[in-house]
Amino acid sequence: MVCHMKLTSHQLLSSEFDNYKTNEMKLAERLIERTPDNSLTMFDKGYYSLGLLNRWHQTGKMRHWLIPARPDLQYEIISSAGKNDHVIELKTTKHAQKNFPDVPETIKARLISKTIKGKSYRILTSMTDRLRYPGNEIVELYCHRWEIELGFREIKQTMLDSAYHLRSKRPDMVRQELWGVLLAYNLIRRIMTMAATVTGIWPNQLSFSSSSMAVIQYFSSVSIMSPGNIPIHWRHLLNTLVLFKLPARREDRRYPRWVKPKPSKYPHKKKNASQLN
Repeated sequence: MVCHMKLTSHQLLSSEFDNYKTNEMKLAERLIERTPDNSLTMFDKGYYSLGLLNRWHQTGKMRHWLIPARPDLQYEIISSAGKNDHVIELKTTKHAQKNFPDVPETIKARLISKTIKGKSYRILTSMTDRLRYPGNEIVELYCHRWEIELGFREIKQTMLDSAYHLRSKRPDMVRQELWGVLLAYNLIRRIMTMAATVTGIWPNQLSFSSSSMAVIQYFSSVSIMSPGNIPIHWRHLLNTLVLFKLPARREDRRYPRWVKPKPSKYPHKKKNASQLN
């Protein structure tokens, strides 16, 4: 499954899924036609394909992309604005030209480097205009890509209760169940966006778990409401969702991963004082 998700609202723009034999790159190609114009798509590093990125940029109007640069990236510098901002030329492979007949032999892109909290980042993007797209803002923008992972966590953990398998067994029922999950998620996120717009905050600042319970409770009781009172209950729902605003994130906190040794099942012989010297 491949999904196209908005960064600030976590709403799904489009989605494609198929059997396990279908590559995710093929699924991503199906999303090109449904990508809105005047947009920026941030890719994971696993979607690096010059053929895919070129078609994504050339289809439609002002459809830009942003992706982490590979460590072994080979390129030629066309122009530079300092040591961390380069407009480069990338050569496409024969394999890419075979799978994407419209891809040229070379692609123009922009390579931006920046060190954040002691870690170096290199970003590759189609936004080559330095005056319109400052380099510092591009790197800072990619730092917010983790919002997409939070959106997928909401689907997997909150909605599906961290289940490893779907309930359906037949392929047609699996597709139906997947579309049901995505539609339900988008409905909740759409209502959260409407509530956030009223108060002027970002939709991703609201708690999804609390908001989803309020939305489910509303739709569970709407059938017994008086038709004349439904608008009142609807406004009450939006006002309730605003109360679920999350506290500001503390970006300064870091918890490095620690690998703890596996305890031995055998008893250890303690050393005496003479053996310690």
